Amino acid sequence: MSGMTTGRPIGYSAISSYSRVELLHLIQERPQRTISELVDATGLHPNTVREHLQRLIDDGYVVALPELRTTRGRPRVLYSVADGAHASSPVQKRKVKAAAERGDLMRRVLPGAPPELDTEALHQVDALIDDLIDAGFDPLVDERDLTVDLTPCAQAEAQAAHREVLCSVHLGLMQSVLSEAGGPLSVDGMRSSCDPRQCVVQLIHASAAG
Repeated sequence: MSGMTTGRPIGYSAISSYSRVELLHLIQERPQRTISELVDATGLHPNTVREHLQRLIDDGYVVALPELRTTRGRPRVLYSVADGAHASSPVQKRKVKAAAERGDLMRRVLPGAPPELDTEALHQVDALIDDLIDAGFDPLVDERDLTVDLTPCAQAEAQAAHREVLCSVHLGLMQSVLSEAGGPLSVDGMRSSCDPRQCVVQLIHASAAG
């Protein structure tokens, strides 16, 4: 079982702002969005949308690519989620590599019981834990049951009216990190609970997915 604690405030996270969460949700639903589409969907000022998108790009959650055109004129910039499969962020790539290196070092310096997972899956977990901590969570990973306990979720408590969107965005971001890291683990979904404050994500190993 792996657990990490951080004193980093929730405001540090690029996704602590619900406006950025809303933008991510829109882009997760349909990639290759334009600024004007996002402005129309959110009602935010174009400059505000640009600032939010830049923050998400800087943190490796979103990528911006010019539109491929066969006609004259300046190509539009299209925004997509860095999902590690169809679109990859160089920031996210660096984060994943650094997380694996730190994880390997920690396992050498602090040897304990043999890990439950193979190296590829361990590196996925390393990347996932790092990303969740950066997002303001205090994750507890059970390598045997393949669960990630994010309780308490300060973001869900602060944005209770938008819990469904928040959970959808967070699950999508977790899957993006796992995909970028590469390996057998993927997000299976949120464990059902009668307590809305409880947040436990279930992962699945490729060997059990079939």
